[in-house]
Amino acid sequence: MAENAATDIMVPLLLSLRVAGLATFFSFVFGVGLAWVMSRRRGPVRSVIDALCTLPMVLPPTVLGYYLILFVGRRGVLGPWLAEFGISLMFSWQGAVAAATVVVFPLIYKSARAALESVDHTLEDAARTLGVSEWAVFMRVSLPLAWRGLFAGTMLAFARGMGEFGATLMIAGNIPGKTQTLALAIYAAFQAGNDAQATLLVLVTSALCMAVLVGAEWLLGGRGQRI
Repeated sequence: MAENAATDIMVPLLLSLRVAGLATFFSFVFGVGLAWVMSRRRGPVRSVIDALCTLPMVLPPTVLGYYLILFVGRRGVLGPWLAEFGISLMFSWQGAVAAATVVVFPLIYKSARAALESVDHTLEDAARTLGVSEWAVFMRVSLPLAWRGLFAGTMLAFARGMGEFGATLMIAGNIPGKTQTLALAIYAAFQAGNDAQATLLVLVTSALCMAVLVGAEWLLGGRGQRI
């Protein structure tokens, strides 16, 4: 009985860590790159792109899930093309990653843009006058100076990815051992009337997210004191 209880916790926990970790990684790569481009652009096009990137923060998760189905579902815009490569995101843990990526992307993008816009551009210009390429300026000047904002946004995105529910449920389903993350396991336990299991999963999720946020605050605070 104890072994089954441990399995009921560890399986969704490990899946949630994998989904949140990959979603945060993909969002960081694309979000920071796009934020760097947008922080150096002005005009109406920037406003439209910025609004599109921020939209997942305000749309209901079920709406995001439906959009994902329209794009990557078996009969969606990209579904048949993905199928040619043997890729199916519907009812798979990869689909859960796709859903979490869309949900957490705005957190990293907004944090990264704000951090990069706060960088002293005279330092970047000084590097350019020395013949440094734009990529080198970004890697050696912009990123090191904006690391605090980037790190804070990344930790928030990871914690948010751990609790993603609505979009994941729509595209990946709630399949135990395959797509059932901690949030979905809590929902399933509650629906089944298993309050003890639901409470335990809630405590595990809360403790993990709390540890991530406290750890991020400690790292940021400690680094700030040393500087």
